Amino acid sequence: MRILVVGAGATGGYLGARLAEAGTDVTFLVREKRKKRLSETQLKVSSVKGDVSIVPKMVVREEQSPFDVIFITSKAYSLDQVIHDIKPFTYSETLIVPFLNGFAHYEKLFKTFSQEQVLGGLCFIESTLNHEGHILHTSQAHRFVFGEWNGKRTNRIESLEKEFDGINAEIVSSNQIMKEVWHKYLFIAALSGITTLFKQPIGPILKLETGRNTTIQVIREIVSVMRAIQAPLSESIESDTFSQMQNMHEEMKSSMLRDMEKGSVIEDDHLHGYLIKKGAEHGFKVPVLETIYTNLKLYSMNHNNIM
Repeated sequence: MRILVVGAGATGGYLGARLAEAGTDVTFLVREKRKKRLSETQLKVSSVKGDVSIVPKMVVREEQSPFDVIFITSKAYSLDQVIHDIKPFTYSETLIVPFLNGFAHYEKLFKTFSQEQVLGGLCFIESTLNHEGHILHTSQAHRFVFGEWNGKRTNRIESLEKEFDGINAEIVSSNQIMKEVWHKYLFIAALSGITTLFKQPIGPILKLETGRNTTIQVIREIVSVMRAIQAPLSESIESDTFSQMQNMHEEMKSSMLRDMEKGSVIEDDHLHGYLIKKGAEHGFKVPVLETIYTNLKLYSMNHNNIM
């Protein structure tokens, strides 16, 4: 299978480097500036799971060549451009696997490509780019999950699994990808929301009774919206999500909070705005979620004015 990874950043670069390390036919879709830099420095990963350096195969968006699988690892605010960029690299049988948080991106992808082409995907990894453009992978987690929406183990799922044989990463297929996508969305939206609202790691927030109450309330609000749109959540998801936060390292920050501290663009509309919109369609009042979203939008407004 010919595999195309969109971007060679912290997530896509890591995944692609591990695939190339295992001998998989993988190509990166990059911009000219990134292509020039990687041509000079190679794609380098410094990881607790083992370092790797490769000479990447790359294409730019002006080129045209069909691929069997396309992994999307960009941020959601770049999705419209990504969809435009990958069209020349797709054909009717191309599988598209997005490793983004949330659900709104699937709705866009379903409209542009056939729903049959788009698989569910998730990733669990902490990685970033340093000032030299090299990838730093700092945690034990490097897990990528994909699956058919109907949960079936199809021939194409088995073929994709074979491409991952021998890779130095945890890549697994799931027969409950729909549920896993929504569970992670809930967790990410709640964690990013509460840590950006208070501009603190999760530990200090949960040490306060008022912090715990606010966290529980935003989880409850998100769950109420998700259940209203018939997301397949487990019965115990509220308590499970809160317990997961309680078990995190007390200095843990959401990636969105780290992005705000660096002055970067954030996924406010994609994650929290989407939930507020869906809640309004069903007449739900979500005051904590609205407060979180207002805080994020104010940041984005200021960020755009500075830019």
